Amino acid sequence: MFRILISLALVSISPIAAQQSGPVFTNRPVLKALPLGGDELPKPLPAAGATPAQPAAPIETVSPPSPPDVKPTGDDAVRLQIFLDEANFGPGVIDGKPGRFTELAVRSWNEVNGHPLDSWTEVNTAARKSVPNPFAMAVVPDEAKAWVDSTLPTSRTLQAKKKRMSYRSYGEFMAERYHCDVPYLAELNTWPKIHSLKPHDSIIVPNVRPFHIEKITGVNHEADEALSARHVVVDTKINQVRIFEAAPAALVVAEPGAGEIQPVTRANRGLVASFPITPGQPKFIQFGTWELRNMVEMPWWRYDQKFLDTGKRSENALNIPPGPNSPVGVIWNGTSRRGIGLHGTSDPETIGRARSAGCIRLANWDAIRLPNLIRPGASVEIR
Repeated sequence: MFRILISLALVSISPIAAQQSGPVFTNRPVLKALPLGGDELPKPLPAAGATPAQPAAPIETVSPPSPPDVKPTGDDAVRLQIFLDEANFGPGVIDGKPGRFTELAVRSWNEVNGHPLDSWTEVNTAARKSVPNPFAMAVVPDEAKAWVDSTLPTSRTLQAKKKRMSYRSYGEFMAERYHCDVPYLAELNTWPKIHSLKPHDSIIVPNVRPFHIEKITGVNHEADEALSARHVVVDTKINQVRIFEAAPAALVVAEPGAGEIQPVTRANRGLVASFPITPGQPKFIQFGTWELRNMVEMPWWRYDQKFLDTGKRSENALNIPPGPNSPVGVIWNGTSRRGIGLHGTSDPETIGRARSAGCIRLANWDAIRLPNLIRPGASVEIR
């Protein structure tokens, strides 16, 4: 097993996994603390009696580099996923195991930058420059106490009696905060550490810009001249949503007198973002072009089993409160087609692997970015 080399000046580390019960992971990174310097983000003012949230401190890792012209492994795989995520080309859950969604994100990044779609060299080179340290040491903030409820039931009837659809554990809180899942946090920190996690504990996380659930205010986002003119394409065949400027540049041109159209490789600056999705069940998918009508943070969810089964509403519905574990996640983006929208999810690890009822699901950390990319009035094409 690799040794963990964390500076005692930064944080104390619990005994190594071999001295604890539970699974032992042999691929944990070798880590070394970086000094805390002037690159830290300003600390927000704390709530009364609370410890202020601390930005994650980057840590160096020791891992053999991957060849730049192939799909990376080890630290370079995490580095690539973080780079794509922060460029708004979502690779899915960050887990150091790049799969189909990471490949699609690479193709989107290459398309925007004018590189061959299947090339790995340029994106790996950019990722190594942009993300020198793929891991960080993060502290569970006091704010997590308001967002974790270990008693959250699975019954919809009982959920309707709750005030919030909270996280069920601090591990779940921290996993979504850093765009990964609980098993990956356990891989980096051991299961006993994650199972016993509590505020003020420090754990290793992907060094990605965190998703701050506590900063979601519940606003309704209004139209915007530029963002409302954009076009959204929901591709249900490859499980990806792509966002374009209103009039993206043509990528195919015809030479005067040419007998056929000649493809031209150049940057497609009209593509501004892409994210993995789970589309609705085939019987409920509404293909066509719709208008984005509303964008509501922290929505209540009307649970109607008859509607989920048949697509027809009934009078026997429950109102499920808002929160990160709501089936519609932390934001609802409704279209002109009644009941159809883009929204978050309570299970980001199932994106692309499990069908939703009729809507388009994204991970909460991707869904909450949509108001910065599109606004009501944008066109949404589902195909």
